[in-house]
Amino acid sequence: MTTPQEELLPTTRRALTHRIAVAQAEGRTPSLVAAVVRGGRTVWHGARTSVEGHGPDENVQYRIGSITKTFTAVLVLRLRDEGVLDLGDPLEKHLPGTGVGEATIAELLAHSGGLAAESPAPWWERTPGSLRPELADVLGDQPLLHPVGRRHHYSNPGYTLLGALVEKLRGASWEEVLQREVLDPLGLERTATRPSAPHAGGWAVHPWADVMLAEPTEDLGRMAPAGQLWSTTGDLARFAVFLTQGDDKVLGAETVREMRAPAAPAEAADVVDGAAYGLGLQLQHRDGRLLVGHSGSLPGFLANLTIGVEDDAAAVVLTNCTSGPLLAGVGSDLVRIVAEAEPRIPEPWRPLREVDASLLELAGQWYWGTHAFALRLTPDGGVSLGPLSGQGRRSRFRANDDGSWTGLEGYYAGESLRAVRRPDGTVSHLDLGSFVFTRQPYDEGAVVPGGVDPQGWQGIG
Repeated sequence: MTTPQEELLPTTRRALTHRIAVAQAEGRTPSLVAAVVRGGRTVWHGARTSVEGHGPDENVQYRIGSITKTFTAVLVLRLRDEGVLDLGDPLEKHLPGTGVGEATIAELLAHSGGLAAESPAPWWERTPGSLRPELADVLGDQPLLHPVGRRHHYSNPGYTLLGALVEKLRGASWEEVLQREVLDPLGLERTATRPSAPHAGGWAVHPWADVMLAEPTEDLGRMAPAGQLWSTTGDLARFAVFLTQGDDKVLGAETVREMRAPAAPAEAADVVDGAAYGLGLQLQHRDGRLLVGHSGSLPGFLANLTIGVEDDAAAVVLTNCTSGPLLAGVGSDLVRIVAEAEPRIPEPWRPLREVDASLLELAGQWYWGTHAFALRLTPDGGVSLGPLSGQGRRSRFRANDDGSWTGLEGYYAGESLRAVRRPDGTVSHLDLGSFVFTRQPYDEGAVVPGGVDPQGWQGIG
Protein backbone atom coordinates (compact mmCIF):
# COMPACT_ATOMS: atom_id res chain seq x y z
CA MET A 1 0.00 0.00 0.00
CA THR A 2 2.76 2.46 0.89
CA THR A 3 4.30 4.13 -2.15
CA PRO A 4 7.41 6.30 -2.50
CA GLN A 5 6.94 9.61 -0.73
CA GLU A 6 8.33 11.43 -3.76
CA GLU A 7 4.77 11.29 -5.12
CA LEU A 8 4.15 14.47 -3.10
CA LEU A 9 6.27 17.56 -3.53
CA PRO A 10 9.02 18.10 -0.93
CA THR A 11 7.32 21.28 0.26
CA THR A 12 4.05 19.40 0.76
CA ARG A 13 5.78 16.63 2.69
CA ARG A 14 7.48 19.16 4.92
CA ALA A 15 4.19 20.95 5.62
CA LEU A 16 2.58 17.63 6.58
CA THR A 17 5.48 16.75 8.87
CA HIS A 18 5.36 20.20 10.46
CA ARG A 19 1.65 19.85 11.18
CA ILE A 20 1.98 16.53 13.02
CA ALA A 21 5.09 17.73 14.82
CA VAL A 22 3.14 20.69 16.21
CA ALA A 23 0.25 18.39 17.15
CA GLN A 24 2.52 15.97 19.01
CA ALA A 25 4.47 18.70 20.81
CA GLU A 26 1.56 20.96 21.75
CA GLY A 27 -0.76 18.02 22.43
CA ARG A 28 1.87 16.40 24.68
CA THR A 29 1.23 12.89 23.42
CA PRO A 30 3.76 10.03 23.70
CA SER A 31 3.48 9.32 19.98
CA LEU A 32 1.52 10.39 16.94
CA VAL A 33 1.44 8.62 13.60
CA ALA A 34 -0.29 9.76 10.41
CA ALA A 35 -0.80 8.86 6.78
CA VAL A 36 -2.19 10.62 3.70
CA VAL A 37 -4.00 8.84 0.88
CA ARG A 38 -4.38 10.05 -2.70
CA GLY A 39 -5.24 8.28 -5.92
CA GLY A 40 -6.27 5.14 -4.07
CA ARG A 41 -2.96 4.61 -2.23
CA THR A 42 -0.83 5.96 0.60
CA VAL A 43 1.45 8.75 -0.60
CA TRP A 44 2.84 9.98 2.72
CA HIS A 45 3.50 8.58 6.19
CA GLY A 46 4.85 10.44 9.20
CA ALA A 47 5.41 9.88 12.90
CA ARG A 48 6.52 11.83 15.94
CA THR A 49 7.45 10.24 19.25
CA SER A 50 8.83 11.00 22.70
CA VAL A 51 11.05 7.90 22.52
CA GLU A 52 14.50 8.76 21.25
CA GLY A 53 15.44 7.05 18.01
CA HIS A 54 12.12 5.27 17.53
CA GLY A 55 9.08 6.21 15.50
CA PRO A 56 5.99 4.07 14.91
CA ASP A 57 5.45 2.99 11.33
CA GLU A 58 2.30 2.11 9.35
CA ASN A 59 2.13 -1.36 10.96
CA VAL A 60 1.98 -0.31 14.63
CA GLN A 61 -1.47 -0.84 16.12
CA TYR A 62 -3.37 1.79 18.08
CA ARG A 63 -6.84 1.52 19.51
CA ILE A 64 -9.29 3.36 17.21
CA GLY A 65 -12.36 3.62 19.45
CA SER A 66 -15.50 4.76 17.67
CA ILE A 67 -14.09 4.37 14.17
CA THR A 68 -15.23 0.82 14.96
CA LYS A 69 -18.79 2.09 14.44
CA THR A 70 -18.11 2.67 10.75
CA PHE A 71 -17.08 -0.99 10.40
CA THR A 72 -20.28 -2.07 12.16
CA ALA A 73 -22.33 0.15 9.84
CA VAL A 74 -20.72 -1.56 6.84
CA LEU A 75 -21.90 -4.95 8.15
CA VAL A 76 -25.47 -3.66 8.54
CA LEU A 77 -25.53 -2.17 5.05
CA ARG A 78 -24.31 -5.45 3.62
CA LEU A 79 -27.41 -7.08 5.12
CA ARG A 80 -29.55 -4.36 3.54
CA ASP A 81 -27.93 -4.77 0.11
CA GLU A 82 -28.56 -8.53 0.30
CA GLY A 83 -32.26 -7.91 1.00
CA VAL A 84 -32.11 -9.42 4.49
CA LEU A 85 -33.43 -6.20 6.04
CA ASP A 86 -34.61 -2.71 5.14
CA LEU A 87 -33.21 0.39 6.81
CA GLY A 88 -36.78 1.44 7.56
CA ASP A 89 -37.45 -1.74 9.52
CA PRO A 90 -38.00 -1.28 13.25
CA LEU A 91 -35.37 -3.09 15.27
CA GLU A 92 -38.13 -5.20 16.85
CA LYS A 93 -38.74 -6.94 13.52
CA HIS A 94 -35.31 -8.59 13.58
CA LEU A 95 -34.18 -8.33 17.21
CA PRO A 96 -37.24 -8.52 19.44
CA GLY A 97 -37.43 -7.90 23.14
CA THR A 98 -34.90 -5.10 23.56
CA GLY A 99 -37.43 -2.54 24.82
CA VAL A 100 -36.30 -0.02 22.20
CA GLY A 101 -37.57 -1.90 19.17
CA GLU A 102 -39.55 1.02 17.70
CA ALA A 103 -36.31 2.68 16.56
CA THR A 104 -35.54 1.86 12.95
CA ILE A 105 -32.24 0.44 11.79
CA ALA A 106 -31.51 3.67 9.90
CA GLU A 107 -32.15 5.69 13.05
CA LEU A 108 -29.73 3.54 15.03
CA LEU A 109 -27.09 3.93 12.31
CA ALA A 110 -27.55 7.72 12.35
CA HIS A 111 -27.76 8.07 16.16
CA SER A 112 -31.34 9.36 15.99
CA GLY A 113 -33.03 6.45 17.76
CA GLY A 114 -33.47 8.43 20.99
CA LEU A 115 -31.11 6.20 23.01
CA ALA A 116 -28.83 7.32 25.82
CA ALA A 117 -25.25 8.19 24.93
CA GLU A 118 -23.71 5.73 27.38
CA SER A 119 -24.49 2.50 29.21
CA PRO A 120 -25.29 2.63 32.95
CA ALA A 121 -22.40 3.08 35.42
CA PRO A 122 -19.67 2.11 35.92
CA TRP A 123 -18.08 3.83 32.91
CA TRP A 124 -17.96 1.15 30.23
CA GLU A 125 -14.71 2.30 28.59
CA ARG A 126 -12.65 1.72 31.73
CA THR A 127 -14.31 -1.39 33.14
CA PRO A 128 -14.50 -5.00 31.87
CA GLY A 129 -17.25 -5.91 29.44
CA SER A 130 -18.07 -8.87 31.71
CA LEU A 131 -19.94 -6.37 33.90
CA ARG A 132 -22.48 -5.98 31.05
CA PRO A 133 -23.02 -9.51 29.69
CA GLU A 134 -26.54 -8.90 28.28
CA LEU A 135 -28.14 -6.20 26.15
CA ALA A 136 -30.32 -5.27 29.13
CA ASP A 137 -27.14 -4.46 31.06
CA VAL A 138 -26.01 -2.15 28.26
CA LEU A 139 -29.36 -0.41 27.89
CA GLY A 140 -30.29 -0.04 31.55
CA ASP A 141 -33.65 0.91 33.01
CA GLN A 142 -34.07 4.09 30.94
CA PRO A 143 -32.62 3.39 27.49
CA LEU A 144 -34.65 6.10 25.69
CA LEU A 145 -33.96 9.73 26.54
CA HIS A 146 -35.56 11.36 23.49
CA PRO A 147 -38.45 10.71 21.10
CA VAL A 148 -37.38 8.23 18.44
CA GLY A 149 -36.25 9.89 15.22
CA ARG A 150 -36.54 13.48 16.42
CA ARG A 151 -32.92 14.47 17.08
CA HIS A 152 -29.33 13.35 16.61
CA HIS A 153 -28.03 12.09 19.96
CA TYR A 154 -24.83 10.08 19.76
CA SER A 155 -25.35 6.64 21.29
CA ASN A 156 -22.83 3.91 22.05
CA PRO A 157 -25.59 1.49 23.16
CA GLY A 158 -27.24 2.05 19.79
CA TYR A 159 -24.25 0.51 18.01
CA THR A 160 -24.17 -2.30 20.53
CA LEU A 161 -27.70 -3.11 19.35
CA LEU A 162 -26.56 -3.01 15.72
CA GLY A 163 -23.77 -5.46 16.54
CA ALA A 164 -26.32 -7.76 18.19
CA LEU A 165 -28.51 -7.42 15.09
CA VAL A 166 -25.61 -8.58 12.90
CA GLU A 167 -25.02 -11.56 15.19
CA LYS A 168 -28.70 -12.53 15.13
CA LEU A 169 -29.06 -12.37 11.35
CA ARG A 170 -25.68 -13.96 10.54
CA GLY A 171 -25.75 -16.63 13.24
CA ALA A 172 -22.18 -15.83 14.28
CA SER A 173 -20.37 -13.40 16.55
CA TRP A 174 -19.85 -9.80 15.48
CA GLU A 175 -16.10 -10.40 15.51
CA GLU A 176 -16.35 -13.45 13.24
CA VAL A 177 -18.66 -11.70 10.78
CA LEU A 178 -16.43 -8.63 10.67
CA GLN A 179 -13.35 -10.74 9.96
CA ARG A 180 -15.06 -12.76 7.22
CA GLU A 181 -17.02 -10.01 5.49
CA VAL A 182 -14.87 -6.87 5.81
CA LEU A 183 -11.35 -7.33 7.17
CA ASP A 184 -10.35 -10.31 5.02
CA PRO A 185 -11.84 -9.06 1.73
CA LEU A 186 -10.24 -5.61 2.14
CA GLY A 187 -6.89 -7.05 3.22
CA LEU A 188 -6.93 -5.32 6.63
CA GLU A 189 -4.53 -7.77 8.22
CA ARG A 190 -3.55 -5.50 11.14
CA THR A 191 -7.09 -4.61 12.24
CA ALA A 192 -8.44 -6.76 15.07
CA THR A 193 -10.43 -6.77 18.28
CA ARG A 194 -7.27 -7.39 20.32
CA PRO A 195 -3.76 -6.01 19.90
CA SER A 196 -0.77 -7.91 18.57
CA ALA A 197 2.82 -6.72 18.44
CA PRO A 198 3.87 -4.18 17.46
CA HIS A 199 1.27 -2.03 19.21
CA ALA A 200 1.28 1.16 21.25
CA GLY A 201 0.50 1.32 24.95
CA GLY A 202 -2.19 3.71 26.10
CA TRP A 203 -1.30 6.61 28.40
CA ALA A 204 -2.89 9.47 30.30
CA VAL A 205 -0.74 12.61 30.42
CA HIS A 206 -1.07 14.78 33.52
CA PRO A 207 -2.75 18.08 32.59
CA TRP A 208 -0.33 20.22 34.67
CA ALA A 209 2.90 18.22 34.57
CA ASP A 210 4.88 16.29 31.98
CA VAL A 211 4.29 12.90 33.56
CA MET A 212 2.24 9.91 32.40
CA LEU A 213 -0.03 7.23 33.82
CA ALA A 214 -0.69 3.89 32.12
CA GLU A 215 -4.36 3.41 31.16
CA PRO A 216 -6.11 0.03 31.51
CA THR A 217 -6.97 -1.82 28.32
CA GLU A 218 -10.36 -3.44 28.76
CA ASP A 219 -12.21 -5.91 26.56
CA LEU A 220 -15.52 -4.17 25.94
CA GLY A 221 -17.60 -7.33 25.62
CA ARG A 222 -21.11 -6.53 24.39
CA MET A 223 -20.02 -2.95 23.64
CA ALA A 224 -17.34 -4.12 21.17
CA PRO A 225 -19.29 -3.03 18.02
CA ALA A 226 -19.17 0.54 19.36
CA GLY A 227 -15.42 0.81 19.95
CA GLN A 228 -13.32 -2.34 20.35
CA LEU A 229 -11.03 -2.31 17.30
CA TRP A 230 -7.28 -1.82 17.06
CA SER A 231 -5.79 -0.80 13.72
CA THR A 232 -2.90 0.91 11.96
CA THR A 233 -2.44 3.86 9.64
CA GLY A 234 -1.73 1.38 6.85
CA ASP A 235 -5.02 -0.48 7.30
CA LEU A 236 -7.10 2.65 7.86
CA ALA A 237 -5.62 4.13 4.70
CA ARG A 238 -6.99 1.12 2.81
CA PHE A 239 -10.31 1.56 4.59
CA ALA A 240 -10.39 5.21 3.50
CA VAL A 241 -10.00 4.12 -0.12
CA PHE A 242 -12.91 1.71 0.34
CA LEU A 243 -15.13 4.42 1.87
CA THR A 244 -14.36 6.62 -1.14
CA GLN A 245 -14.61 4.16 -4.03
CA GLY A 246 -16.47 1.15 -2.66
CA ASP A 247 -15.43 -2.42 -3.32
CA ASP A 248 -17.89 -4.94 -4.73
CA LYS A 249 -16.44 -7.62 -2.46
CA VAL A 250 -17.88 -5.66 0.50
CA LEU A 251 -20.10 -2.71 -0.55
CA GLY A 252 -20.56 -1.07 -3.93
CA ALA A 253 -19.83 2.58 -4.71
CA GLU A 254 -23.51 3.61 -4.46
CA THR A 255 -23.83 2.23 -0.94
CA VAL A 256 -20.69 3.91 0.42
CA ARG A 257 -21.97 7.13 -1.19
CA GLU A 258 -25.20 6.60 0.76
CA MET A 259 -23.19 6.21 3.97
CA ARG A 260 -21.59 9.61 3.32
CA ALA A 261 -24.93 11.44 2.99
CA PRO A 262 -26.54 13.22 5.99
CA ALA A 263 -29.07 10.89 7.62
CA ALA A 264 -29.91 12.48 10.98
CA PRO A 265 -31.72 15.63 12.14
CA ALA A 266 -29.03 18.16 13.03
CA GLU A 267 -28.96 20.05 16.32
CA ALA A 268 -28.91 23.85 16.03
CA ALA A 269 -25.29 23.90 17.22
CA ASP A 270 -24.39 21.31 14.59
CA VAL A 271 -25.86 23.51 11.85
CA VAL A 272 -23.68 26.39 13.05
CA ASP A 273 -20.62 24.13 13.20
CA GLY A 274 -21.30 22.60 9.79
CA ALA A 275 -21.53 19.11 11.28
CA ALA A 276 -23.84 16.23 10.37
CA TYR A 277 -24.00 12.44 10.63
CA GLY A 278 -24.59 9.89 7.89
CA LEU A 279 -24.90 6.11 8.18
CA GLY A 280 -21.92 5.34 10.41
CA LEU A 281 -19.93 8.36 9.21
CA GLN A 282 -19.43 11.87 10.56
CA LEU A 283 -19.66 14.80 8.13
CA GLN A 284 -18.01 18.18 8.57
CA HIS A 285 -17.94 21.35 6.46
CA ARG A 286 -14.53 22.85 7.11
CA ASP A 287 -12.21 25.18 5.18
CA GLY A 288 -14.77 25.33 2.38
CA ARG A 289 -14.77 21.59 1.79
CA LEU A 290 -16.98 18.67 2.82
CA LEU A 291 -15.13 16.09 4.89
CA VAL A 292 -16.38 12.66 5.93
CA GLY A 293 -14.95 10.04 8.25
CA HIS A 294 -15.02 9.30 11.96
CA SER A 295 -13.15 10.06 15.14
CA GLY A 296 -12.50 7.69 18.00
CA SER A 297 -11.32 7.71 21.59
CA LEU A 298 -10.83 5.26 24.42
CA PRO A 299 -8.76 5.75 27.59
CA GLY A 300 -5.18 5.98 26.34
CA PHE A 301 -5.97 6.50 22.67
CA LEU A 302 -7.30 9.02 20.15
CA ALA A 303 -7.95 8.33 16.46
CA ASN A 304 -9.25 10.16 13.41
CA LEU A 305 -10.07 9.27 9.82
CA THR A 306 -10.84 12.23 7.52
CA ILE A 307 -11.72 11.98 3.82
CA GLY A 308 -12.07 14.84 1.34
CA VAL A 309 -13.80 12.98 -1.48
CA GLU A 310 -13.83 15.89 -3.94
CA ASP A 311 -10.17 16.64 -3.27
CA ASP A 312 -9.15 12.97 -3.58
CA ALA A 313 -7.30 13.22 -0.27
CA ALA A 314 -7.70 11.37 3.01
CA ALA A 315 -5.81 11.43 6.29
CA VAL A 316 -5.39 9.00 9.18
CA VAL A 317 -4.07 10.23 12.55
CA LEU A 318 -3.52 7.99 15.61
CA THR A 319 -2.13 8.81 19.07
CA ASN A 320 -1.70 7.00 22.38
CA CYS A 321 -2.98 9.50 24.94
CA THR A 322 -6.34 9.98 26.64
CA SER A 323 -6.55 13.69 25.80
CA GLY A 324 -4.34 16.22 24.10
CA PRO A 325 -4.20 16.93 20.37
CA LEU A 326 -7.50 17.65 18.62
CA LEU A 327 -7.17 15.04 15.92
CA ALA A 328 -10.20 16.10 13.87
CA GLY A 329 -8.44 19.41 13.28
CA VAL A 330 -5.15 17.66 12.49
CA GLY A 331 -6.85 15.31 10.01
CA SER A 332 -8.67 18.12 8.22
CA ASP A 333 -5.46 20.16 8.09
CA LEU A 334 -3.57 17.29 6.46
CA VAL A 335 -6.28 17.03 3.80
CA ARG A 336 -6.25 20.81 3.29
CA ILE A 337 -2.45 20.96 2.97
CA VAL A 338 -2.46 18.41 0.17
CA ALA A 339 -5.56 19.80 -1.55
CA GLU A 340 -4.24 23.37 -1.60
CA ALA A 341 -0.60 22.60 -2.37
CA GLU A 342 -1.32 19.98 -5.03
CA PRO A 343 -4.90 20.40 -6.31
CA ARG A 344 -6.57 17.37 -7.76
CA ILE A 345 -5.97 17.09 -11.50
CA PRO A 346 -9.29 16.30 -13.20
CA GLU A 347 -9.70 13.45 -15.63
CA PRO A 348 -9.52 14.50 -19.30
CA TRP A 349 -12.80 15.47 -20.92
CA ARG A 350 -13.91 12.83 -23.38
CA PRO A 351 -16.92 12.86 -25.72
CA LEU A 352 -19.66 10.28 -25.34
CA ARG A 353 -19.31 7.14 -27.41
CA GLU A 354 -22.89 7.48 -28.60
CA VAL A 355 -26.02 9.43 -27.79
CA ASP A 356 -29.74 8.89 -28.34
CA ALA A 357 -31.08 11.62 -30.65
CA SER A 358 -34.33 11.80 -28.69
CA LEU A 359 -32.32 12.43 -25.54
CA LEU A 360 -30.09 15.04 -27.17
CA GLU A 361 -33.27 16.84 -28.25
CA LEU A 362 -34.00 17.56 -24.58
CA ALA A 363 -30.66 19.21 -23.83
CA GLY A 364 -30.51 22.95 -23.42
CA GLN A 365 -32.53 25.72 -21.83
CA TRP A 366 -35.86 25.23 -20.09
CA TYR A 367 -38.07 27.50 -18.01
CA TRP A 368 -40.01 26.83 -14.85
CA GLY A 369 -42.28 29.85 -15.01
CA THR A 370 -39.72 32.62 -15.49
CA HIS A 371 -36.79 30.76 -13.91
CA ALA A 372 -34.21 29.64 -16.47
CA PHE A 373 -32.71 26.15 -16.18
CA ALA A 374 -30.26 24.10 -18.23
CA LEU A 375 -30.66 20.37 -18.86
CA ARG A 376 -27.43 18.57 -19.67
CA LEU A 377 -26.64 14.97 -20.56
CA THR A 378 -24.29 13.22 -18.13
CA PRO A 379 -21.65 10.61 -19.06
CA ASP A 380 -23.50 7.89 -17.11
CA GLY A 381 -26.58 8.08 -19.35
CA GLY A 382 -28.56 10.32 -17.02
CA VAL A 383 -29.24 14.04 -17.06
CA SER A 384 -28.70 17.00 -14.77
CA LEU A 385 -30.97 19.99 -14.32
CA GLY A 386 -29.85 23.22 -12.68
CA PRO A 387 -30.58 26.96 -12.67
CA LEU A 388 -28.62 29.13 -15.10
CA SER A 389 -28.20 31.71 -12.34
CA GLY A 390 -26.14 29.22 -10.35
CA GLN A 391 -28.45 29.58 -7.36
CA GLY A 392 -31.44 27.35 -6.67
CA ARG A 393 -32.59 23.77 -6.90
CA ARG A 394 -30.45 21.39 -8.90
CA SER A 395 -30.08 17.64 -9.21
CA ARG A 396 -28.64 14.79 -11.18
CA PHE A 397 -31.16 12.25 -12.46
CA ARG A 398 -30.77 8.52 -13.04
CA ALA A 399 -32.30 7.04 -16.21
CA ASN A 400 -35.12 4.49 -15.78
CA ASP A 401 -36.14 1.73 -18.16
CA ASP A 402 -39.44 3.48 -19.01
CA GLY A 403 -37.74 6.60 -20.37
CA SER A 404 -38.17 8.66 -17.22
CA TRP A 405 -35.49 9.76 -14.74
CA THR A 406 -35.31 9.74 -10.94
CA GLY A 407 -33.71 12.57 -8.95
CA LEU A 408 -30.62 11.68 -6.97
CA GLU A 409 -30.08 14.67 -4.69
CA GLY A 410 -31.45 17.79 -3.11
CA TYR A 411 -35.05 18.93 -3.45
CA TYR A 412 -35.63 16.57 -6.36
CA ALA A 413 -34.22 13.43 -4.74
CA GLY A 414 -36.59 10.55 -5.57
CA GLU A 415 -38.79 12.77 -7.75
CA SER A 416 -39.69 11.68 -11.28
CA LEU A 417 -38.68 13.66 -14.39
CA ARG A 418 -40.24 12.84 -17.75
CA ALA A 419 -40.55 14.40 -21.16
CA VAL A 420 -44.18 14.88 -22.24
CA ARG A 421 -44.66 14.61 -26.00
CA ARG A 422 -47.44 15.79 -28.28
CA PRO A 423 -49.33 13.35 -30.55
CA ASP A 424 -46.87 14.14 -33.37
CA GLY A 425 -43.92 13.13 -31.18
CA THR A 426 -42.51 16.59 -30.54
CA VAL A 427 -41.71 17.59 -26.97
CA SER A 428 -44.34 19.70 -25.25
CA HIS A 429 -42.70 20.11 -21.84
CA LEU A 430 -40.85 18.42 -18.99
CA ASP A 431 -42.82 17.25 -15.97
CA LEU A 432 -40.79 17.18 -12.75
CA GLY A 433 -42.92 16.15 -9.79
CA SER A 434 -45.84 18.19 -11.23
CA PHE A 435 -43.62 21.19 -12.10
CA VAL A 436 -43.87 22.04 -15.80
CA PHE A 437 -40.69 23.15 -17.59
CA THR A 438 -41.20 24.76 -21.01
CA ARG A 439 -38.87 25.93 -23.77
CA GLN A 440 -40.07 29.52 -23.38
CA PRO A 441 -41.25 31.34 -20.22
CA TYR A 442 -44.93 30.41 -19.80
CA ASP A 443 -44.97 28.91 -23.28
CA GLU A 444 -48.51 29.26 -24.62
CA GLY A 445 -48.03 26.14 -26.70
CA ALA A 446 -47.46 23.95 -23.63
CA VAL A 447 -49.72 22.73 -20.87
CA VAL A 448 -48.92 25.35 -18.22
CA PRO A 449 -50.80 24.88 -14.91
CA GLY A 450 -53.31 27.71 -14.57
CA GLY A 451 -53.06 28.54 -18.27
CA VAL A 452 -51.38 31.49 -19.97
CA ASP A 453 -53.01 34.90 -20.19
CA PRO A 454 -54.24 35.20 -23.81
CA GLN A 455 -53.04 38.82 -23.96
CA GLY A 456 -49.49 37.56 -23.64
CA TRP A 457 -46.52 39.53 -22.40
CA GLN A 458 -47.22 43.25 -22.01
CA GLY A 459 -45.44 46.48 -21.27
CA ILE A 460 -46.82 49.40 -19.29
CA GLY A 461 -49.13 51.48 -21.48
